[in-house]
Amino acid sequence: MREGPDIARIASLVGDPARANMLNALMGGTALTASELALEAGVSLPTASSHLGKLMEGGLLTVASQGRHRYYGLAAPQAAGMIEAITGVAEAVGPKRVRPGPRDAAMRVARVCYDHLAGEQAVAMLDRLVAKNVLVRDEQEIRLGPSAASHFAAIGIDVYTKPRRPVCRACLDWSVRRSHLAGTLGAAILDKILAEKWARREKDSRAVIFSLPGKQAFEKVFLS
Repeated sequence: MREGPDIARIASLVGDPARANMLNALMGGTALTASELALEAGVSLPTASSHLGKLMEGGLLTVASQGRHRYYGLAAPQAAGMIEAITGVAEAVGPKRVRPGPRDAAMRVARVCYDHLAGEQAVAMLDRLVAKNVLVRDEQEIRLGPSAASHFAAIGIDVYTKPRRPVCRACLDWSVRRSHLAGTLGAAILDKILAEKWARREKDSRAVIFSLPGKQAFEKVFLS
């Protein structure tokens, strides 16, 4: 037996269609109940509970109880990054299960990836921050540049609010096939976008829809 991480075990958990649908449903960053995840997976509640148990045992999910309900979420940003990367591979080489439509177009422009912004706008933002030396990219590693703390403080973002998590992390974008910004900084930027009402979450979707003034404000702050 080879030493090292058990890739096959994780792959078998993600590879089941019902479990894959559940994990994808949780990529929006909202915790869901077993009943909601059963609907997303197209299976009965007992079957969903069995799948959720396996995902919990595999370390891919967490659960929190509130009243009579139990809410499931992705266990870590690494799990979300894995799902995003697998989606990119499936988009590139695999068959597509649904026909692309207007919602797909919106998802390509901007969407939620666990707790941060993804899509064309997010990739363009990371490119611009790197070009301005606010962030430094070394192959797939991203780190803060010398001016990063003051740059983000000027727009109301504290880059060191959650030091236990990586501040900057590259996350491969499945639609653009290049990296966008994850980590606590990526999450803080998405929080600001929504708090400023530059954009809104589309109902029952991961899509993030910018208003015209909001798009202009986002581009002024992050793309200029």
